[in-house]
Amino acid sequence: MADLAKCESDATCIPYVCSEVTLTSSDVTEENDEMVDEKCPCIDIHDVDNAQTQTDHMPDSVYLCIEKLQYDNEGLHFYTGLENYDKFQCVFASLGPAVDHLCYSRTGTVDVISPQNQFLLMLVKLRQHHTYFELSRMFGTSQFTAENVFITWVNFCSRQWGELNLWPCRALIKYHMLSDFRRKYPSTRVVVDATECPIKRPSNPTSQRVTYSRYKNKNTVKVLVGGSPHGLISYLSPAYGGSASDRQIVERSALPSMCDPKDSIMADKGFNVQDLFAPYDVHINIPTFFRKKNRMSGRTVMKDRRISSKRAHIERFIGGMKTYKILTEKLNATEIKLASRITFICAMLFNFRNKLVTDKA
Repeated sequence: MADLAKCESDATCIPYVCSEVTLTSSDVTEENDEMVDEKCPCIDIHDVDNAQTQTDHMPDSVYLCIEKLQYDNEGLHFYTGLENYDKFQCVFASLGPAVDHLCYSRTGTVDVISPQNQFLLMLVKLRQHHTYFELSRMFGTSQFTAENVFITWVNFCSRQWGELNLWPCRALIKYHMLSDFRRKYPSTRVVVDATECPIKRPSNPTSQRVTYSRYKNKNTVKVLVGGSPHGLISYLSPAYGGSASDRQIVERSALPSMCDPKDSIMADKGFNVQDLFAPYDVHINIPTFFRKKNRMSGRTVMKDRRISSKRAHIERFIGGMKTYKILTEKLNATEIKLASRITFICAMLFNFRNKLVTDKA
């Protein structure tokens, strides 16, 4: 946690910097035909043969591998969050040919697990947040190798996907914008909100102060998430200590300059940063502040309800990210250093899912 003690400007708002990764160019019991009752309508000998063929290439030394999940969509979704094997292959292919040329941070090479199963190990760790001991038993390797694979692949995936431009142009947003959104808030460029992920309490007093969140009453890391009106996470800030405010994160981000003039941003009431966006001619749509008034007009109440109903989309996006349990359970010291990259990967995996927001939303 030494990184948390370093601060150039404000000790309350420190992005976590991840360690770098260097990139360089079963025995299957045969079915006994005599055990099959040909008169039973529930058993088809051809189904048995097909099942035999599907499991021929499953390694017998591991409990979990992609070969075993290839025909098990429910199991694959449980362990990875991806709907089926085709989606798994699509996400894996997006990483490019560099997956076969990784230089691992601790041992140089890892040959005991195939690249696809290394990717699966990372997804299982993100999705279920198993310990490295559990992962070593599941994938038939050592705890050291399991940790080495996870750290390397987190750094690698964040680098590869980080080269993508997730910020869509205004014309693209307008083309895909939901009909109700287009009718009520046509200038909306992004819907933003902050979210926090719990961490284990650091031993360093400065790190404790930087990461302590008064809102959550515990130590956390905090990120700002932005979603486009048609259901894509298009912006994600680095991870900051939980004591950082929304305003501090926006001040250190490029979000105001990323918007075009006449754009609008939708946010919660606490996102009071209009002065930061005003020089860029960007409007902030937030619910009305009560300001010690005894009552609010009916028109104001209806306006706030409309904003809240649309702003709820970002809550769905964040909820989709947090189906990966690593973001809901306490991160250890190693994972804290990777917090920015872990949250980014979870956001990218969410973007690969099927459409979350319906056209009528």
